[in-house]
Amino acid sequence: MPTVSVGRDRLFTALGRSYTQEEFEDLCFSFGIELDDVTTEKAIISKEKHLEEEKPSADDEIIYKIEVPANRYDLLCLEGLAQALLVFNGKEKIPKYTVANISKASMLKMHVKKETSLIRPFLVCAVLRGITFDEASYNSFIDLQDKLHQNICRKRTLAAIGTHDLDTLQGPFTYEALPPPEINFVPLKQVKNFRADELMEFYKSDLKLKKFLHIIENSSVYPVIYDRNRTVLSLPPIINGAHSAITLKTKNVFIECTATDLTKAKIVLNTMVTTFSTYCKRKFEVEPVEVISFDGKSSVYPDLSEYNMEVPLSYITGSIGVPLEVDEVTILLKRMQLHAEKAGSGEAKISVSVPPTRSDILHPCDVMEDVAIAYGYNNIPKRTLSSLKPLPLNQLSDLIRYEIAMNGFTEVLTWILCSKKENFEMLNRKDDKSTAVIIGNPRSSDFEVVRTSLMPGMLKTVGHNKDHPKPIKIYEVGDVVLLDEKKDVGASNRRLLGALYCGANSGFELIHSLVDRIMEVMGTPFVPVGDKSGYFIELSNEPEFLSGRQAKIIYKGGRIGIFGIVHPEVLNNFDIPDPCSFLELDIESFL
Repeated sequence: MPTVSVGRDRLFTALGRSYTQEEFEDLCFSFGIELDDVTTEKAIISKEKHLEEEKPSADDEIIYKIEVPANRYDLLCLEGLAQALLVFNGKEKIPKYTVANISKASMLKMHVKKETSLIRPFLVCAVLRGITFDEASYNSFIDLQDKLHQNICRKRTLAAIGTHDLDTLQGPFTYEALPPPEINFVPLKQVKNFRADELMEFYKSDLKLKKFLHIIENSSVYPVIYDRNRTVLSLPPIINGAHSAITLKTKNVFIECTATDLTKAKIVLNTMVTTFSTYCKRKFEVEPVEVISFDGKSSVYPDLSEYNMEVPLSYITGSIGVPLEVDEVTILLKRMQLHAEKAGSGEAKISVSVPPTRSDILHPCDVMEDVAIAYGYNNIPKRTLSSLKPLPLNQLSDLIRYEIAMNGFTEVLTWILCSKKENFEMLNRKDDKSTAVIIGNPRSSDFEVVRTSLMPGMLKTVGHNKDHPKPIKIYEVGDVVLLDEKKDVGASNRRLLGALYCGANSGFELIHSLVDRIMEVMGTPFVPVGDKSGYFIELSNEPEFLSGRQAKIIYKGGRIGIFGIVHPEVLNNFDIPDPCSFLELDIESFL
């Protein structure tokens, strides 16, 4: 999620009170954001420059790093964050954003040329009149642009923002696409005049801008914005012109956003103007700009209209699991900056008006989520869904885990992928090509096949912990995968139990007694050989176990498991110096 860095003292001033760190963490949690880190400006600079961090002093500004949801573009700067928290705490009402009531004849005009459709076809504009910047708000204004460029603008590929001192320009403006040699201007923070193709070469050594050059550098035409006097405003999405650079003294800001996605451009423009219209002489008012397409079509931006949706009360309360009345829901939604009221008669519905700041509200589930946040997730009672029933196999697995743990064994979890060597050769087994699922393009030799037994993973665990005090008693309940022509995917999962004892002696009798205990709790009696009413054991001859010290478990006429003393060669392969006994049992056989 995006992280927003804000000065603690400036944030508390905007919120109208101070908080302890614990109080502010609680406020963030209640609002659905998180205080990720507390640092200082010096510490951030030292980290960026890879310098040794200095000890903080009392004069250092405290910086709060706050994680916000990726789709809450209105929270990407201090101004938007403070506004949202003030409304959430009931300190302020929801702002009403308006477009200045001026005639089309009085509006600034932007003419879009046909050639722009070859590279970045869309453009939206707006003006912030009578704005007053101080150093902090100016830096926040620039930082918000950077945050939007990295986030919704997808590193300027979908949209790019240009901001200009309107008093240095003269409208009407034109948005054109020209061959690079025909574009000449002085770029931002430079004094020399560059052709656009020269600028591309110049910025290939710029750490910040070189990563955006690929967006247009191979195009036959570059997008460019001119004013009436052919002064270049910007070469989007790369750089603005130096002539119209904004400063702390700027009073009227012209904002343009070029894009390949018109919806994204509108959201970006709305976020910029709504957030910083708070510093305008006429608070929360934005001056529109008329954008005239090459085909004569006229559009006025920004569009700050609210859109409405109706959400059934039953959907909200049913999803959250809390019985709420209409009035309670409307109050909660207003805390989240959503105008809400009861809709008509009949079935209880909530009419929600979504402001231009909340582009993340797309569906009734988004409204429901905001109600849950405002209500408080910690206040929602925990309950088990009536439709949520565990699978019998998982229930049985949990019961077996509990029983084996009661016998003094510790559970381990090992990788379901392993190397081909571990699955076969290190266990003295031969690969018959009809058992294991092979990974087609493994990233590592350690993950070449899907395990067909729990044994390799458990032996590796003991091998890596051979210095652990003895005895080692571990178990695992997990899946293996076997090739199976009867399945449509060609393979099937089997849930196995593996248990391993490692100590000064083999512990064969302990593993044998564990088999008896599992069968006892499963209600399966020990019966004579050949009797299918219970289980019995027979001598087996598997290469991973010591000959004469192993047995297979027969249940209802079929083999369901094996146990025995692990062969010394196998132990040596896994670098285990002590004797071990191992049990593997197919627990799906009991279902």
